[in-house]
Amino acid sequence: MKTKKLLTIAMLCSLMVAFAATNNSTTKLQKETDPVETNVKTQTATIVGVAAGNENFTTLVAAVKAAGLVETLNGNGPFTVFAPLNSAFDKLPEGTVKGLLKPESKKALTALLTYHVVAGEFKAADVLKAIKDNKGSFSITTVQGGKLTASLSGANVILTDENGNASKVVLTDVGASNGVIHAIDSVVMPK
Repeated sequence: MKTKKLLTIAMLCSLMVAFAATNNSTTKLQKETDPVETNVKTQTATIVGVAAGNENFTTLVAAVKAAGLVETLNGNGPFTVFAPLNSAFDKLPEGTVKGLLKPESKKALTALLTYHVVAGEFKAADVLKAIKDNKGSFSITTVQGGKLTASLSGANVILTDENGNASKVVLTDVGASNGVIHAIDSVVMPK
C-alpha cells in the first residue's frame, strides 16, 4: 500500500473509532435504522439508497439530488459520509436550506455536501483509534478539500469544522454497498 493511501486510511479509521464511542445508548434514530444491515460486504443499497430509505435523511437526500451528486454517491466509492439528520438542517437559519436548493446555489450546495464526505470507508472503531493515537484529536480531509477535526467529549465523538462549529456523531456504522454512514446532529460548514 502506498504511504498516502495508508495515511488516509489511518485518518478515517481514527474517525470511525471515535464514532463507536458515541454508539453506547439506544435512541429513537438507532431503533429506526437498526434494520439497516451494517455489514458493507452484504449491502446492495448504496449510500444514497440507504439514506433515501430512512425518513431522518429526507433533507439530505433532497440536497444531494439538487446538487447533482446522486450518481457520484452511487458510485463505487468507498465513501464515509457524515450525514446530517433532518433536525441538523432545521438548526440552520431560516431560509438557508430553501436557498441552497435553488439551481443558482448548486456550487455552494455541492461544496457543503462534499464537506461531509471522506474518501474511503472508516468505521467508528477506526475513528476512535485515530483520535487516541493522535493525542485526542484527528484532522480529516474531506472530498471538498477542507478539514474536519474529530475529538472526544466524554464518550461522544465531536466533529469540528474550520469555523469552530461542532457536531456530535449520534449514530455510527450504517453500512452501504459503497461505504458507511455516520449520522451527525448539526451541519458542518466549510470555510
